[in-house]
Amino acid sequence: MSTIEAFWLALIQGLTEFLPISSSAHLILPSAILGWVDQGIAFDVAVHVGSLAAVMIYFRKEVVALLSAWFGSMFKGDRSPEAKLAWMIIIATIPAGILGLVLNDFVDLYLRSPWIIACTTIIFGLLLWWADKHSRLVDDEYQADWKKSLFIGFAQALAILPGTSRSGITMTAALYLGFTREAAARFSFLMSMPIILAAGGYLGLKAATSDVPIEWAPLLVGIGVSFVSAYACIHYFLKLVTRVGMLPFVLYRLVLGTFLFGFLMLGA
Repeated sequence: MSTIEAFWLALIQGLTEFLPISSSAHLILPSAILGWVDQGIAFDVAVHVGSLAAVMIYFRKEVVALLSAWFGSMFKGDRSPEAKLAWMIIIATIPAGILGLVLNDFVDLYLRSPWIIACTTIIFGLLLWWADKHSRLVDDEYQADWKKSLFIGFAQALAILPGTSRSGITMTAALYLGFTREAAARFSFLMSMPIILAAGGYLGLKAATSDVPIEWAPLLVGIGVSFVSAYACIHYFLKLVTRVGMLPFVLYRLVLGTFLFGFLMLGA
């Protein structure tokens, strides 16, 4: 992989990891259109490291408060809103963690199809539009209880299907439950940390046991670019989403899905 390819792939990953527009739909475009080879497991680990660092540093105050409150709930009986939210994030992570371990290889073998990605890009984009249009927009992330968290968690588990968008489906579920747009985004970003950490750890283990030699230059570019792009994405998305809503991202998904269908039919 060249440094240029590493730069663009990391930029795509960093931007689309947290926007509700599907990273998998974007990552197939360079290989389909430009003929780029698969980036490999080690590069996947690198961009996961960059994205995870971005979200953890951006929400560093919340991370410290949530971890402190969570440990306090374990050993000191802390019942603060932060302790409750920390538990809700853990509950929301469980379904995706279990289904990811059980179905990951099946999805890689049978469902990572450009046609499926084109379909899910459009379908879940329309679902996001519906949830945003009908949401009560009253609750913040601290109003999440175990039922709501589990519902959002099962929604996140659907993101194992390529083209769904992890952030998109979790925001859709949160909006359906009545969260404000900013709260839906914040809860989605916070619950991304354990799932990205788990995915990165799984890929890291596969990379460590692989015989493929590691090229360090593209990996360093991948970490740096994915970190910067993901951090900027989180910052500006939180500022914009309360003003513009989800419609621009829905329209973008519809255009992207239509483009993918057109490209696939022309290449058939």
